[in-house]
Amino acid sequence: MVNVTFSITSLGSNSGGSEMTKTIGYRDWRWLALWWHHFFFLWSTIDGQTRYSVPEELKQGSIVGNLAKDLGLGLSEIFDRKLRVASEAGKQYFSVDAGKGELVVSDRIDREALCGQSASCVLPLQVVIDKPLQLYRVEVEIQDINDNSPVFPKSEIILQIAESTAAGARFPLEPAQDLDVGVNSVRSYTLSKDDFFSLKIKDVSGGRKVPELVLSKSLDREKKSKHQLQLTAIDGGNPVKSGISQITVNVLDNNDNFPVFEKNIYKVSISESSAQGASVIKLTAKDTDEDLNGEVEYSFGTHTPDTVLSVFDIDSLTGEIRLTGKLDFETNANFEIDISAKDKGTPRMEGHCTLHVEVLDVNDNAPNIFLTSKPNSVPEDSPSGTVVALISARDLDSGDNGKVTLQVHQGSPFNLKPSFSDNYALVTDGTLDRETFSEYNIVIKATDLGSPPLSTKRTINVTVTDVNDNPPVIHSKNI
Repeated sequence: MVNVTFSITSLGSNSGGSEMTKTIGYRDWRWLALWWHHFFFLWSTIDGQTRYSVPEELKQGSIVGNLAKDLGLGLSEIFDRKLRVASEAGKQYFSVDAGKGELVVSDRIDREALCGQSASCVLPLQVVIDKPLQLYRVEVEIQDINDNSPVFPKSEIILQIAESTAAGARFPLEPAQDLDVGVNSVRSYTLSKDDFFSLKIKDVSGGRKVPELVLSKSLDREKKSKHQLQLTAIDGGNPVKSGISQITVNVLDNNDNFPVFEKNIYKVSISESSAQGASVIKLTAKDTDEDLNGEVEYSFGTHTPDTVLSVFDIDSLTGEIRLTGKLDFETNANFEIDISAKDKGTPRMEGHCTLHVEVLDVNDNAPNIFLTSKPNSVPEDSPSGTVVALISARDLDSGDNGKVTLQVHQGSPFNLKPSFSDNYALVTDGTLDRETFSEYNIVIKATDLGSPPLSTKRTINVTVTDVNDNPPVIHSKNI
């Protein structure tokens, strides 16, 4: 059984604006809900959350949990109160079995497609029921399964290493990529046995592991001009999955020094509003050789993704990196770029460094207003606090740029009551008279806390229905 704790807030005018919080169990829930309804005829918001955990790739119809039971609802209430589930992710991955009250899988769930390699993958759901309106927030955590094998960017790697290279030299190798996360991602590497080479694992930012080929002892081209190795990436799943890349080392003469950067890792920050052509950083690598053996050319790493190439460019002669595309914090907040420096000797020697680019957010997205439920018509004798509609607000920006406040146009007999996670209830806040106003166009304004702030307006139409509150009037006329 899942234990759930709810915090219940009364929004009725009869309560004088006071709040009452109490931890309740499933057996008390229905009694307490009927008690509130009987005395206040009001809508209430359940601030607590119900959370389930399921593995990805479950079959359609698989049971996630008993939603009716966990929310304290009877099976008849699912029909009578028109329970419905909406996914904030857009696609409807879950539905409710009305006959059993169970939350079930309704579509294929691919964790990697939904959340990439994020450590946490949670799908928020909104459960809405009518008569009276209630909004529940349900979260479904999608757990990773080991359904992907490690894959190297290239199935074969060719290295050119001079025979004069000193023992202990390291050669970075492209790490394998695994779409799975956690223990199911790449955990280790192994190298086939070779007297001249060994393998070292380098830990980099983000917990990634990068393999490096280490020269154990000096090479002799006259004895052996080519070495064939096999690099294997192994994940931590059960059962274990692996990927293989073949390494060919060609032993060459001459040019015994490679370019060296001042740092192994560089870190810079740049605003997402920076103009094209803006300088990001200028990198320098030095080669102690003379003439062509010491002249350096810069480039991005061999396997630099298009997301980097479409935004950044590097000057091959100066090592200066400039912005050539438009940055978007909401799409890519960070870039990790491999930089290569090669000399012009024979054979060409190569040095490497890593550049971390942090994109700083600016307030370039206006907030959005969503209707969680369609506006209800309101009887003209409705008490203050009667719920008309459920509203939510979202802003794609981060920090203060993504925090949103909502306001109702002054002079309107309506107000907004905050719920949770940028959810609000539009409620009556004054006396209604259909004979005076039979319809209201309520203007709601959403404003973020950015500098300068951005805002959006949305108009909600609410109809006031008639009640029999006026007696007949007899007009007499003298004849």
